[in-house]
Amino acid sequence: MCGIIGITSNKPVSASIINSLRKLEYRGYDSAGIATLSNGFINEVKTEGRVDKLEKNVSLKNLEGVVGIGHVRWATHGVPNTVNAHPHSSENVSVVHNGIIENSTLLKKYLLNKGYKFKSQTDTEVIVHLISENLKELNLVDAITKTLKQLIGSFALGIIFKDEPDLIVGARRGSPLAVGYGPNENYLGSDSYALKSMTNKITYLDDGEFCIIKKDQTEFFNEKGVKVNKKVLELSSNEENYGKGDYKHFMAKEIEEQPTTIKNCIKEYIDNANKEINIYNFPWDIKDISSITLIGCGTAYHSCLMAKYWFEELTSLDVNIDIASEFRYRKNRFKKDGLYIFVSQSGETADTYAALELCNKNDLKTCSVVNVVESSIARDSNFVLPIHCGPEIGVASTKAFLGQLMVLYLLALKIGNLDKTLSLDIYKDKITSIQKLPKLINETLSFDNKVQIISKTFNEAKGSMFLGRGFSFPIALEGALKLKELSYVHAEGYPAGEMKHGPLALIEEGMPVVVLAPRDNYYRKTISNMQEVIARGAKVLLITNKSKDEVIPENIWETIEVESADDDLLPFLLTIPLQKLAYYSALNNGYDIDKPRNLAKSVTVE
Repeated sequence: MCGIIGITSNKPVSASIINSLRKLEYRGYDSAGIATLSNGFINEVKTEGRVDKLEKNVSLKNLEGVVGIGHVRWATHGVPNTVNAHPHSSENVSVVHNGIIENSTLLKKYLLNKGYKFKSQTDTEVIVHLISENLKELNLVDAITKTLKQLIGSFALGIIFKDEPDLIVGARRGSPLAVGYGPNENYLGSDSYALKSMTNKITYLDDGEFCIIKKDQTEFFNEKGVKVNKKVLELSSNEENYGKGDYKHFMAKEIEEQPTTIKNCIKEYIDNANKEINIYNFPWDIKDISSITLIGCGTAYHSCLMAKYWFEELTSLDVNIDIASEFRYRKNRFKKDGLYIFVSQSGETADTYAALELCNKNDLKTCSVVNVVESSIARDSNFVLPIHCGPEIGVASTKAFLGQLMVLYLLALKIGNLDKTLSLDIYKDKITSIQKLPKLINETLSFDNKVQIISKTFNEAKGSMFLGRGFSFPIALEGALKLKELSYVHAEGYPAGEMKHGPLALIEEGMPVVVLAPRDNYYRKTISNMQEVIARGAKVLLITNKSKDEVIPENIWETIEVESADDDLLPFLLTIPLQKLAYYSALNNGYDIDKPRNLAKSVTVE
């Protein structure tokens, strides 16, 4: 989603801002812009579309200045075009903004009455004029303090001023924001990934705080405008430069990296010699936990749904799952003996973070499963379980999904061992099975040619369905989501047994239907449901696992057989062909696979 970069230096900053905006492209965006201070003026260059288009703008070559801000925008208020792109500037103030100002309509009416004129359809432009109005009577700190109090909603802001040629103001409420430190220059960024290319020394703003950064000085203030001291964190600086390598798309690379993702999780969490899962510093006695609530959005929600099956199977705990955007607005009956687990790839998902805040306010036990250990969700959780999958750039999550599944499965096994639901022998047998998983995933990655041919039918259809029972149901949901995200065709995931209760009415001649039917306890029932679909004219793609004991049923259009594994682990293998199906469907149509339309990697607004 929207990304911010700001640099104050003793040398021209426009090239560095452009480079940093490239680091933020993975978040998903539809326009880009930059503003700098030079010769006593604010100068801005903006464009609809990608950073490449911004860089080719002739005006950018003449954009001087040692202080500047840049932005990639994911549209909320106003269509994606150059006028609505950030920064938004007046003669005196220029602002970049992540988030949504909920009272922008009222503020705009107030400012129109004051004589201010608006050029864009955005909520952000009210911030520009509100600051200008407050600066008429107040100094900089007081004007910013007053402005922030007038804003209702979420935001991360980067602000430069015509009359303050050596500084940038940053402010945060809801959306993440960080300050980075370098030699003779300092930085503002919405993403530590963008800042890491310039520094590994970072300070994160907490909610309600703002900062004033100069090239050699940084000050932090609370919501009352009072100075506060902040810690400087040193991030790992040995992270590889993550590029596509020989792959055409990041997504293709990330699909192929999944055996490594699982290997990394195994290395971090499993003691091979003792066949033991090591989850260090777990802050609670398992006897003090009677229930688990898993909370996430999108793909992370699907990993929560998958984990619900595992926790129910392997532990004695009561298990609930929730979509974060629903959880935070319901009248929850919180449990002091409950563990609340928040799953987010970026660790910045706005709805998930808000649900975490709600739990923290109620003094509950909170744990996060994230890929970015420096993220807001990780920092504000009582306990963190990283998924260790490295940067994921493609907007449609692949390796992070498998990483989330693995960490949640390991946690379920560990708790099942601690609460005596699992015998020691079964516990160790399941750990042995996990250690074989990277090899099985690697072997399952070999379906490219077959999936590529099959995918053309999905491109030609007006819709498709993905069906599964038990452990396969969450994977059916994830497969349908991937196809929607990348190919822009209608796809729905359902429990296979639910078809006769309504969705069967949608089946028509030639409609492609993916049936996930591994040879587990649900196999025969799922095959029966599959025949009901075939009888209505559907073209069924059966995805199952290899077996010597079962014959593939008749009247099936196509079959893919993944490797066999412990029933608990089959969801990892079933996921692979569905990821490839979505990838090749998008490739067939020439779509932007790493940056699908209207979507963002890090969803920092409600």
